[in-house]
Amino acid sequence: MDKITLQRIEKLHPVVRNEVMQIIKECDEALTGRAKIRITQGLRSFEEQEKLYAIGRITSGKKVTNAKAGQSIHNYGLAVDICLMIDGKTASWDTAKDWDNDKVADWYECVKIFAKHGWDWGGNWKTFKDLPHFEKKEIDTKKGPVKATWRTLLKMARDKNGYVII
Repeated sequence: MDKITLQRIEKLHPVVRNEVMQIIKECDEALTGRAKIRITQGLRSFEEQEKLYAIGRITSGKKVTNAKAGQSIHNYGLAVDICLMIDGKTASWDTAKDWDNDKVADWYECVKIFAKHGWDWGGNWKTFKDLPHFEKKEIDTKKGPVKATWRTLLKMARDKNGYVII
């Protein structure tokens, strides 16, 4: 696991950090070729979200998100975006390439591992597919599972570090 991925995991919500470490470890073990996983985005501030939402609306460029500040699971540290790092040097978002020649695209090997851990993949969305995106939509708590929708998360109290109290 590379240093950048580790730094991004450390900023995720504490309830998912260990699970994300395990997912990335499993992905890296499954990918026996030249590709390894890098988290390109984890926790995102409301300010960062507003800037992304403005692209294609207020600023030039193609729209990159339909989520305003507070409407992205990234804003709560419960989502990650990934890429494949080829030979530790080149970022790739190629979902078809099979770098380890095991007859399964490396990207989909990772999609399966995230799914096994209960993470939703943006590639399964009906509209505005987001292939690099994975989010934890159900959090296990002492009181039972909690659906982690942005509407629910937005209303939750926060701890001293700014994380929603789950």
